Amino acid sequence: MSVAKVFSWNVNGVRSALGKGLADFVAAADPDVLCLQETKCESATARALGLAFPHQAWHEAEKKGYSGTAVLSKVAPLAVAVDFPGDHPAEGRVVTAEFNGLFVVSAYVPNSQRELERLDYRLRWDADFRKYLARLAKRKPVVVCGDLNVAHAEIDLANPATNRRNAGFTDEERASFGVLLQDHGFTDTFRAAHPTLARRYSWWSYRPGIRARNIGWRLDYCLTSDGLKYAQPEIHDQVMGSDHCPVSVRVHAAL
Repeated sequence: MSVAKVFSWNVNGVRSALGKGLADFVAAADPDVLCLQETKCESATARALGLAFPHQAWHEAEKKGYSGTAVLSKVAPLAVAVDFPGDHPAEGRVVTAEFNGLFVVSAYVPNSQRELERLDYRLRWDADFRKYLARLAKRKPVVVCGDLNVAHAEIDLANPATNRRNAGFTDEERASFGVLLQDHGFTDTFRAAHPTLARRYSWWSYRPGIRARNIGWRLDYCLTSDGLKYAQPEIHDQVMGSDHCPVSVRVHAAL
């Protein structure tokens, strides 16, 4: 069976990341599919940036310079879709590429923000997204990659005790993510492979010394639907260029 290398990276601005080594990373990692989040770039501009993929699906937010997602691939998708059913603002948060053997979904989940002012919306977004993924999984296997803006368990951030009611580590967000895993059959590939491996994070504040001291959060994931075989889930925390680092997984499916 074919094996596809799927990588994901919240680049916090694709043009900025290109100036910080994104193209070199792509050349070295050689992904078959690359999911990007927080592209912060209009689609027409993004397609002209010269990233080394013949097939590029970009989805921009209505608000310029905000959010944005993409799926870049060596193989042409059978179809590409953006967003999912539900009453949601045009923030460019989801791109789905359908290939022969699976769907690849690049997602940038809304942040609940300070004072949790967007928590209720975030939970509604989660619920609609779960329904969408469940429908996809009935058709063929699914890989969901991206910045899911939640640290699921205490092992997934450096300071759980002091972050209990902060965005990304509320009981509500963690439980919502758990529903996707427990009730809809999705697997957090990195944690399934490394159930007790601590201090592996994918996001660090830009405040001085935070990344060097590895005071981080694991917010970026590669999830697989039930039955999809995978291998080598990794967090590439040595890769710089954003406040997030890339994550990846190899899936046993044909593109």
